[in-house]
Amino acid sequence: MTTPVIVPWQERICTLARRVRWRVLEHTVRHNGGYLSQACSAAEILSTLYGHLMRLGPSTAPPIPPPFTGTPGSPAATASGGTYNGPCAPHFDRFIMSPVHYALVLYAVLVETGRMAEASLRQFNVDGSTVEMIGAEHSPGHEVTAGSLGQALSQAGGIALARRLKGESGRVWVFMSDGEFQSGQTWEACQALAHHRLDGIGVYVDVNGQQCDGAMGDVMTIEPLAARLEAFGWQVAAVDGHDVNALALPALAPRTGRPLVVLAYTDPTRGLPILAERHPRLHYVRFTDTAERDRYQTALATLGGQAG
Repeated sequence: MTTPVIVPWQERICTLARRVRWRVLEHTVRHNGGYLSQACSAAEILSTLYGHLMRLGPSTAPPIPPPFTGTPGSPAATASGGTYNGPCAPHFDRFIMSPVHYALVLYAVLVETGRMAEASLRQFNVDGSTVEMIGAEHSPGHEVTAGSLGQALSQAGGIALARRLKGESGRVWVFMSDGEFQSGQTWEACQALAHHRLDGIGVYVDVNGQQCDGAMGDVMTIEPLAARLEAFGWQVAAVDGHDVNALALPALAPRTGRPLVVLAYTDPTRGLPILAERHPRLHYVRFTDTAERDRYQTALATLGGQAG
């Protein structure tokens, strides 16, 4: 009898993160553009959440997402994209994606964790498809429509409060970007969640120092972010966003009666050094000519060898 090989969870998550980067880069090269830096910075964060931390049931959604049929409340409303994260049972966790331009990164995670079929990515940004470039409540993995950046934390707080009132044991996990802390609504939500002592919520922030107009420090600084959140009454951990052990530890620590935020400091060119040539304009990649696209094609081959 062959002895099964047990792979440490850290190795499994690092492989998952490399696969996510490769898949997003492959899509970007094939379509001549995409939200690429977001995959470079967030791959380990989302991989750790989906592959190690979150208690999710099996997906209850079809492997190939059905087309959009209608808005919430309409007779032909499209099913919630949250069904790809499993059923909303009391003991299962819930996941809320806030910066919905990270949608392609989330789709890649869903594919690599077996929650969505690889063929689904052919529907990406196609008219009538729910596999949208900017995710909404009907897009795979998305439970809510975040709208303008900074709204999802408020929605997640309401979900966490309702779950506590109903006595549910499942936690609510939120993924955010650092640019959302330039928004006033984010700080209103931080104040409310701390006031209600919602320690059933955990927030992971991709602190990659970038937003749509350039580097955060050039547009409007948010530091010292940890000190500000602590002053608002949050339990704060600042970690290396590419270290899966460091990412996991705060979520596994005992709850303190305060909401948890993990500030994951990341590199928006991680695993793809060629992308640094575009700094600080990293928000969206559109190749300038065939020669540049060919260089990224070469980088794809290299990354593919690393992804395994």
